[in-house]
Amino acid sequence: MVIGSGIIDIWIVESRSLKEKRGVLSRILKRTQNEFNISVAEIGENDHWKRAKIGFSVVGNDKRYINSKIDHILRFIDGMQLAEILNTKIEMINVSDMTVPCHYEEGKYGEY
Repeated sequence: MVIGSGIIDIWIVESRSLKEKRGVLSRILKRTQNEFNISVAEIGENDHWKRAKIGFSVVGNDKRYINSKIDHILRFIDGMQLAEILNTKIEMINVSDMTVPCHYEEGKYGEY
């Protein structure tokens, strides 16, 4: 399993208040989530009305596929032209297929 995650620093040019920032950020997050079916959220710069940090993650089984999907996500956000991307940080993690057997004890009502 491959996990790709990223942090995107953005500058919202048109924002003149926190309310306007939230509106723009909400559009970016919802459109991105709907287009790519990923986990995405605001993770920083909450009190600044021109800046925001967006975090996202993608899971798959092929490193090239995850890398390509991350590139598409960044291009998609940039292509919306709602904000300028200032900086990005991307990380990819390979998780081994080796699983450790788990032993569950039956609970009081036959639940695990």
